[in-house]
Amino acid sequence: MPRLLPLAGPLFVELALAMAMGVVGTWLAARLGDAPAAAFALCVQLTAMLFVLFRVVGAGVGVVVAQALGAGRRDAADRTALAALGAASWTGGACAALAGLGAGPLLRALNTPPEVLALAQPLLQWLAPAVLLDAWNNVLSSVLRAQLQARPTLVVNAVIQLVHGLLAWPLMLGGFGLAGAAADGLGLAGYALALLAARGLGLALLLQAWRQRLGLRPRPADWWRWRGATLAPALHIGWPGAVEHGVWRAGFLVSLSVVGTLGATALATHAYVLQVSQGLLLCGLVIGLSAEIVVGHLIGAGRLRAAHRLVRRVLAAGLGLALGLSVAAALAGRWLLGAFSADPAILAQGAVLLWLTVALETGRVFNLVLLNALRAAGDARYPMWVGMPVVAGVMAGGSLALGGAAGWGLVGVWLAYAADEWVRGLLSWWRWTRLGWVPAARAQRRRLRHRG
Repeated sequence: MPRLLPLAGPLFVELALAMAMGVVGTWLAARLGDAPAAAFALCVQLTAMLFVLFRVVGAGVGVVVAQALGAGRRDAADRTALAALGAASWTGGACAALAGLGAGPLLRALNTPPEVLALAQPLLQWLAPAVLLDAWNNVLSSVLRAQLQARPTLVVNAVIQLVHGLLAWPLMLGGFGLAGAAADGLGLAGYALALLAARGLGLALLLQAWRQRLGLRPRPADWWRWRGATLAPALHIGWPGAVEHGVWRAGFLVSLSVVGTLGATALATHAYVLQVSQGLLLCGLVIGLSAEIVVGHLIGAGRLRAAHRLVRRVLAAGLGLALGLSVAAALAGRWLLGAFSADPAILAQGAVLLWLTVALETGRVFNLVLLNALRAAGDARYPMWVGMPVVAGVMAGGSLALGGAAGWGLVGVWLAYAADEWVRGLLSWWRWTRLGWVPAARAQRRRLRHRG
């Protein structure tokens, strides 16, 4: 049975590199000005929102593969992996089309200020093909992790982030011996070009890892064929998670529309503090995702009591870690934000938000660990049903009421974020401790026994 730490170590480094590249991208955009930084942040959030369509399949692939392996069904795991690759082509392609064709309307719906819109619209169109590459890479990486091949995934994703960073700097800001138009930098378009090159290289390397580590060699038909029967278990787990995540993304975009009415400076402040917050989330995210894989194996093996004990231990560790890191970040708030901007208004407002992040990050880790555990146990619909009204009422409604109507601005929006995470986390805790997930876990076990 797999242990948590051998999975968590490589995954931590992998996600740290990805988040570091997000910070570097924001920092490079900030070198161009606060308006480019705001445009960059909006496009990143919109591509994440569009990626929800892929999550209908992607969210369940790793869990189903892990459960099949736990039950000793390598054949079922391989069929799921290959079917997911074709599904990624359809869903990732649809996401890319939406980003490319709907860039203007999407950004205007967020109340994007004119000076930011002029920069964000072409960037979102440049980023569209990367969404399809991300869908493929996500499936390939998820299957490798579920097969307990975390180190090859780490190496490939480290190469992706390194290549992206090495290309983005000169392409965005210029110099480094470049000739022609690139000599003075391509601005935000340079970031997108670097991203496309790095993701393309990552796809080739991950396919090689599939061949060498798993013995899987996708045929041409595997890239485009939709295998509904094979994907059914992944869809059963994935669609509630995708809906729940999609509702969360929609609620988050509502909050961004509130921030957009506050102006470009508020958007930039929001983007900078969000980067610090994402860094704080890293440890909790790694713990939650690693626990999901181990819980999936335990459920597949019928070891429900062991899964229950594991989640309690993981939750305590995640909360302690989130509390310590978020307090440390709040104490160093002005220094951290000074890496992005020297604007006194941004530094002052951002420092206040970082103290509110203490409540946000502890609630987010609490919610994240339990959400992943419920999904790994096959109880994916409960977070969806409780999450939709909470996100709509607390995050979106709270942002509109506190950030907009009450005039609290960014402070009101951040309070809504923290309240949303804690309410959903406590509801998931109630479900887990009351053992409401057990019937779904037993049903998953029965399906694995009878699946041909």
